[in-house]
Amino acid sequence: MDSPHKEHPANIQGLSNSLAIVPDRPSTRHINLHNQFVRVLLIEDDAAIASGILDSLRQAGFDATRAPDGRSGLHVVAHDRPDLVLLDLGLPDLDGTDVCRRIRAESDVPIIVVSARADEFDRVLALELGADDYLVKPFGNRELTARIRAVARRSAAATGQPVETVSDDRTFGPLHIDPRSRRVTLAGAEINLTPKEFELLDYLSRSPGAAVWRTDILRDVWGTRWYGTTKTVDAHVAAIRKKLGNPEWIQAVRGVGFRFEEPP
Repeated sequence: MDSPHKEHPANIQGLSNSLAIVPDRPSTRHINLHNQFVRVLLIEDDAAIASGILDSLRQAGFDATRAPDGRSGLHVVAHDRPDLVLLDLGLPDLDGTDVCRRIRAESDVPIIVVSARADEFDRVLALELGADDYLVKPFGNRELTARIRAVARRSAAATGQPVETVSDDRTFGPLHIDPRSRRVTLAGAEINLTPKEFELLDYLSRSPGAAVWRTDILRDVWGTRWYGTTKTVDAHVAAIRKKLGNPEWIQAVRGVGFRFEEPP
């Protein structure tokens, strides 16, 4: 785990190359911009932070794995060839900037730095060493997902990689949700939802049957800077239930939050 006040590496160019990774083979990755086939490697030493990030990525449909330090991260990149790397800078064995440099020297895999270091120096250094984006902790899950997909699009366009355009539509019995057009139909009839109602339904329906914490809903749907009452979630859930004509579509989970599920 990195500290926002950690000292900068004294000489990036002079760091040892003894852990150089195996050169990447010509890319044949098929990037799916709707998450299902995007394999994400998180290089993060803090187990608690990693667990939260991995859970959110898997909930969003990514195939996410973790390496707890720089050396193991380099090994995974060399041998498993993930589609994208999330890289913490404050690793226990190597500084993340060195890991970034070594990965970029041998591979074109997209790299997003996720770090508590917010100084301009750190951001510029990481980008100059080959990172494709830089996200300062703490961040919301929706922002992380959006950054991953944006970097994947840019990478695919720049390298000529084939891009899968599999639909992100979801169907639950008579209910059909299309995130791209932001349309919801029930038994063929379109349901008119407000923008926030759609975002909430879209968010919950991505993990059908799973209980979602109220705090996670507020963070990911309303944003990390939302400071209003949590009752706003209840109000939006009530509105969605009414428009869908059945409260069983979104069930309250006592002490937790809500669960989306097709009614029996």
